[in-house]
Amino acid sequence: MTAAQPPVYLDQATAEILARCYRGELKRDVLARAVRMLADADGHLTPDGRIKRGIGGRNETRRQS
Repeated sequence: MTAAQPPVYLDQATAEILARCYRGELKRDVLARAVRMLADADGHLTPDGRIKRGIGGRNETRRQS
């Protein structure tokens, strides 16, 4: 048995982009692809797609501003 997917709530502009630009594709697939591309562009992924550790990765300790 598969665990239920948590719901994702979109603002109106994002919902419109999905409806108009990605017609026929599953919203969850488009959003998953977008998150992976964003994480890669932000430098959070290794070249093989794993999450980096340390500087720029998820285990980085960030200074409070």
